[in-house]
Amino acid sequence: MKPIRLKTISEFHKLWKLPKPQHPLVSIIDYTHIDHALVNPEQPVILNCYSVTIKRDLGLKMIYGQQSFDFDEGVMFFMAPNQVFRIEKEPENIIDRSGWILLIHPDFFWNTPLATTIKKYGFFQYAIHEALFLSDREEDIVNGIIGNIKQEYHSNIDPFSQNIIISQVETLLNYSERFYQRQFITRRITNHKILERLEVLLDDYFSSNNLTVNGLPTVQFVASSLNVSASYLSGLLKQFTGQSTQQHIQNKIIEKSKEKLSTTDRSVGEIAYELGFEHPQSFNKLFKSKTKLSPLEFRASFN
Repeated sequence: MKPIRLKTISEFHKLWKLPKPQHPLVSIIDYTHIDHALVNPEQPVILNCYSVTIKRDLGLKMIYGQQSFDFDEGVMFFMAPNQVFRIEKEPENIIDRSGWILLIHPDFFWNTPLATTIKKYGFFQYAIHEALFLSDREEDIVNGIIGNIKQEYHSNIDPFSQNIIISQVETLLNYSERFYQRQFITRRITNHKILERLEVLLDDYFSSNNLTVNGLPTVQFVASSLNVSASYLSGLLKQFTGQSTQQHIQNKIIEKSKEKLSTTDRSVGEIAYELGFEHPQSFNKLFKSKTKLSPLEFRASFN
């Protein structure tokens, strides 16, 4: 089924039969005004806007990792422009719901620092099941910021309006970053299970023929194998290890290469090939950048 592409905030309002937006590039929509029945649940939708959503659906449960959560907590999730999503049919047992959706068209950030820095917030690439679960206090903070944004764009637009709204959006994103770091810590058991599975996955991969057949494991492959988004995995690893997924993979490569260099008499070229490198030069460069020694110098230190 061909996706519905919504290029503007006005098109989003029109699709869900909402009143026209008061600002062409920024809108805050009451979640209770979204009638999910207006869109076929099988119909993909692509929105050319950033979106931040908080929702509460009493009576609905969501599985997060190995745990089940009620939507009577504030659940917050983020989407970057041009991501595909579907509106699921709402369960009949929902007794109440609340929340809001903040939509911001990328043009609103044009020629401002946030146009570039917004890309550093990895949670815009997280999957829906990696949503942020807010405490009551955290939700109050976020709702207060949203109230400030709404008040500003409901007022008369003047030369200060854009900068004030952008400042509030940046504050919202920084608080969201803080709350995600808190969630990584408080959901320690679930997250440590992901890291344990990561170690098993990489050990199995480096011990099999996958390296010579498929080459080095990519970040996307690792994340998909663990059923998490690449951005979420990197955020989780940085919280617990201080390193990205790519750095974690490279460390595993160095660990395995040191083992081969110190316990076998295979040439550097043979070891590079066994580890999935097409060219020994690439292996040499990575090894030296991580150890300050060439592979041959490392091997010589054992003699």
